[in-house]
Amino acid sequence: MAATVIDDTKKHSNFMTFNEIDEIKKAGFTGFKKMSDLFLDSAILPDSNGVYLVLNADNKPGEFLTVGSGGHFKGKNPNVSLAELKVNWVDNTKVLYIGMATSLKSRLRQYFGFGQGKNIGHYGGRLIWQLKYSKDLVVCWKALTSDPREYEAELIRKFVSIYGCRPFANLKD
Repeated sequence: MAATVIDDTKKHSNFMTFNEIDEIKKAGFTGFKKMSDLFLDSAILPDSNGVYLVLNADNKPGEFLTVGSGGHFKGKNPNVSLAELKVNWVDNTKVLYIGMATSLKSRLRQYFGFGQGKNIGHYGGRLIWQLKYSKDLVVCWKALTSDPREYEAELIRKFVSIYGCRPFANLKD
């Protein structure tokens, strides 16, 4: 299946509130698959530049695990305290994490492997794996022909302008 590649990076993100699936779709995101489904079959993922979102599509409250399912890459413990998880939690948004990749397929497969306890160097977004319902979260993506770093930064800036902080699992801009 060929990926649709979008290069109108600024045009459609301006109206996103990060809280409506329809808005996210209108901004060019596709996929919308549960993590658990993508763990089993990630063939749908495009092998192109892009950005991806991890969504709490069901608006579940922040319920955390003391020890998550993330791997310990290079001996680093990916877990943070319950207090830090609670401080990072953002109410009233579906978007929990904004990520980018030069290959969405490769990067997301690494991310999923890390979340299944493998020692893979995908440390970004690690707070996701301390959510009790991480396997039920939804992943969507937007293939780009432009540099995904710029679009990821723009999405994070837009999120901060609405919510006053980064998404739950984005620990840096």
